[in-house]
Amino acid sequence: MITIIAAIGNNNELGKGNDLIWHLPADLQRFKKRTTGHAIIMGRNTFESIGKPLPNRRSIIITRNTSYQKEGCEIVHSLEDAIKLIEDQDDAFIIGGAQIYKEAMEKNVVGQLDITKVYQDFDADVFFPTIDSKTWKEVSREDFSPDEKNLYTYSFINYKSAT
Repeated sequence: MITIIAAIGNNNELGKGNDLIWHLPADLQRFKKRTTGHAIIMGRNTFESIGKPLPNRRSIIITRNTSYQKEGCEIVHSLEDAIKLIEDQDDAFIIGGAQIYKEAMEKNVVGQLDITKVYQDFDADVFFPTIDSKTWKEVSREDFSPDEKNLYTYSFINYKSAT
């Protein structure tokens, strides 16, 4: 199954200036736990913001730049090409960015959304697509209050495709 994994603010904010707009260690730990050992698909800008292949994951980068190369990564030029690379995988994750999330949701290639909802408004320049309740059904939720390490109220929410 292909899962989109993302952290979003109150207004579906994802980031600004090709960077995260909050620091939430619990979300980073969850991301690592969920994606380790699996393929991760991302756009070039998302990869550039991370800066290197993530350990113990198969990194697949989507870019229109036909000469782009990064050691330790597989480079493709479309979402369809990325999906072909992972056809034999049990689980794979789309980790960003906004354009890849939107395309994957519009083309109905994901079966699950793994969302960290951060209950705060942020100044952002990229946003996650609207999660349509006709298309996506919430199947689990864990709610958390701020603490000394995680400064925001947040929830881990899982959605399954209703189609």
